Amino acid sequence: MTAFGAVGGRVDAVLLDVDDTLVDTRGAFATALAAVADAHLPDDVDHVAVLDHWRTDPAGHYRAYTRGETDHRTQRRLRADLLHRTFGGAPVGEDSFDAWDELFWGTFERSWRAFDDAAAFVDGLRAAGVRLGVVTNAAVELQERKLAAVGLDLPVLVGVDTLGYGKPHPDVFVEGARLLDAAPGRTAYVGDEPRIDARAAHDAGLVGVWLDRPGARRADEHAVDVDAMRTAGIVVAAGLADVPAALGL
Repeated sequence: MTAFGAVGGRVDAVLLDVDDTLVDTRGAFATALAAVADAHLPDDVDHVAVLDHWRTDPAGHYRAYTRGETDHRTQRRLRADLLHRTFGGAPVGEDSFDAWDELFWGTFERSWRAFDDAAAFVDGLRAAGVRLGVVTNAAVELQERKLAAVGLDLPVLVGVDTLGYGKPHPDVFVEGARLLDAAPGRTAYVGDEPRIDARAAHDAGLVGVWLDRPGARRADEHAVDVDAMRTAGIVVAAGLADVPAALGL
């Protein structure tokens, strides 16, 4: 085992998350929520707290969406309303949500950027003959647009709308490996969430890789035991450039 917590041997395929793995979604959310705060929340609101509230999804509305229990629009409206109620804004109902979402989502889309290490990582693995694909908890069409917008050419194999539910269900990871014609045990999954991505992929029989970028953890991830993750066989990497060596590529 290396300092990364690497697995021995070569994998044949690598499945990738998109948000906060290839694309700086946290940064895009920060810009969009700053626009929302300026328009709808008190002047002294803490923008860092607003961003953390959105990312941690304290009421579990996005998780309900990934389990197939609600639709994308409804989960976002409920999250917007909870955000406003938490930070002193007016309620966000059906009559006001469209205007709210035009500001939020429009700013969010215009702020999409790939991480600096993403293109070299993808190009390097592809040149090495590794099969690549995306497994995501967002809709396929949305992630295809996002990857195209940031200049990354990757097939979106499984989205939340493919099976009707998303990660951490093991079917999602196994289906991604199947579509790459790779055995799960010879397939790595790289994602930024320790439980939903790395641990769930590991439990599904894949090689789980937690991309623990410095300063990027959600509030509910600060207490994650990195040593325990590595002991369990999960690879922990601080950036995409560290992943190939950790996988023995």
